[in-house]
Amino acid sequence: MGQVYVMDHPLLQHKIAMLRDRDTGSKEFRELVAEIAMLMCYEATRDLPLQDVEVQTPVAKANAKMIAGKKLGIVPILRAGLGMVDGMLNLVPAAKVGHVGLYRDPDTLEPVEYYCKLPTDASEREIFVLDPMLATGGSAAAAIQFIKEKGVQKIKFLCLIAAPEGIKRLTAAHPDVDIYVAALDEKLNEHGYIIPGLGDAGDRLFGTK
Repeated sequence: MGQVYVMDHPLLQHKIAMLRDRDTGSKEFRELVAEIAMLMCYEATRDLPLQDVEVQTPVAKANAKMIAGKKLGIVPILRAGLGMVDGMLNLVPAAKVGHVGLYRDPDTLEPVEYYCKLPTDASEREIFVLDPMLATGGSAAAAIQFIKEKGVQKIKFLCLIAAPEGIKRLTAAHPDVDIYVAALDEKLNEHGYIIPGLGDAGDRLFGTK
């Protein structure tokens, strides 16, 4: 069964507060998203397996540990998920990056895949799916389903801000996926926006309206 991890590290809380501020401009917003993603990556990779190695220090041989050849993949949900990629790659530069793009069908209101490009060996990798906001959970659940259909079995989902409704829907749809959240907010409003949230993450990342 997947777990929901709400992170409460002081550095994360501090940076989330700055991220929420409506006066934070796009440049600083992008930098904060990358920094928060890096801190979240640190926690989400805590269970990576290690192997014993021997290294030669300037003084003597040392018994040490290194990550045991674990293959990782990073898949942002377009477009806002792109803001989290660089922070992740700062810690795991050998990870391969894929992309998933969705749009909502105006008639059925269901998410439709318009782009899905994963590493060729994605089925052999542990995949981190990235999206700054988990609101209704519809897009995240659909994106993870598309990724599973490509043969991926081990998936973790990372988001900055989540609403309880999104957590509930995503855990119901994918009970095997661990969810990492930097802040769990109060609710969704009638328009599907997270309250108090931080507005539209994509617009704030890329300076669009």
